[in-house]
Amino acid sequence: MTIIGESRRGSFLGVVDRFWRESGYRITVINNNKIFPAIYARTGEGFTMVLRFGGSGQAFFRVDSPCVEKSEVVDSKSKPNTPSYEGMENIPRPNIHSDFWSATGAVGATEPANPATS
Repeated sequence: MTIIGESRRGSFLGVVDRFWRESGYRITVINNNKIFPAIYARTGEGFTMVLRFGGSGQAFFRVDSPCVEKSEVVDSKSKPNTPSYEGMENIPRPNIHSDFWSATGAVGATEPANPATS
């Protein structure tokens, strides 16, 4: 739920890209769209992964598994410690500010002080 500023999205994608490549994953698609960039990868076992950006700088990770045989899965014995948004049509926009990732200026630029807090 961290807001990732437009000027930081490329850096965020770069960190994930390097990790995926170092992990032996094959990058299959890079979408360099300025507002809604994305990166797609595939593991040696056939899992596909996507990191893409939606509105307000919200990052979405998705992992799809290769075909497998259906098996029984037991219910979790612990309750989630964050909202699951299960059954919700509208997931809330990101609302957590990070001094680094939420920056709106150019990378390397100093953010102006907020006059309301100065």
